[in-house]
Amino acid sequence: MNIKLGINAYGKNAVNLSKIIRHADHHEFRQVSVSVALEGDFDTAHTLGDNSKILPTDTQKNTVYVLAKEHFTSTIEEFGLYLANYFLTNNPQVSKARIEILEHAWQRMTFDGNAYTHAFTGGSTEKRRTIVTQTATGVQVSSGLQDLLLLKTTDSAFENYIKDQYTVLKETADRILATKCEAMWEYTTTGLDFEATYQKIHTSLLHTFAHHKSLSVQQTLYAIGEQILLDNAVVKEVSLIMPNKHHIPFNLEQFGVENKNEIFIATDEPFGYITGTVVRD
Repeated sequence: MNIKLGINAYGKNAVNLSKIIRHADHHEFRQVSVSVALEGDFDTAHTLGDNSKILPTDTQKNTVYVLAKEHFTSTIEEFGLYLANYFLTNNPQVSKARIEILEHAWQRMTFDGNAYTHAFTGGSTEKRRTIVTQTATGVQVSSGLQDLLLLKTTDSAFENYIKDQYTVLKETADRILATKCEAMWEYTTTGLDFEATYQKIHTSLLHTFAHHKSLSVQQTLYAIGEQILLDNAVVKEVSLIMPNKHHIPFNLEQFGVENKNEIFIATDEPFGYITGTVVRD
């Protein structure tokens, strides 16, 4: 029997980094979590315990912090590109470097219409995300978001589905549609304004969700992905995860009160789990 090592990688996950960027008239506060994964010529580390080609994960962590001082000055995409290139070009035993960065949202406080110089507010669950993968043949950037809470109180229906002996769900032409959205899109190039493109896609996602007359979560998912592709030639494909966070009408009739689609039970579990990737034909 022949046995050999298959695909393998190692790295440092969840390198939590906060940075103050001091401008002349205000501060930026950035908080990210960086994960590094390296693939390459590491067979002997597994088969012989030979660590001579292993860059310690602690060193990888330190590298992220040191390089952030001069090179984390704009988008997480650009920082990810720099990190991936650094690990690949400075370690000949590495054939692929994968950098994932998750950014937590902080905004400057606003008073009387003016943003305060150095005080911030957070609290949103939404996080911005990027994955940069570089090999000797090229680099790939995917960006997106996760934990984006979305809800609309009408323009959502669910009707004409299969009904068998176990189906008790009632059809509805007017329901709450709520989800915690995760989206990732793959760029066709690295030569673009990542910030402007992200904001454009983010706005498109919100606009489509709000204005789409939904017949199902699946239909809304497709509409969001389709619009992003129509509006952005630099995007190759869009993957979305849209769990259905159910709000179930509460039975007020048992108390002699009519529920005119106003009172609901918000449930965390179980929930519908809808995923899909929208691609160019």
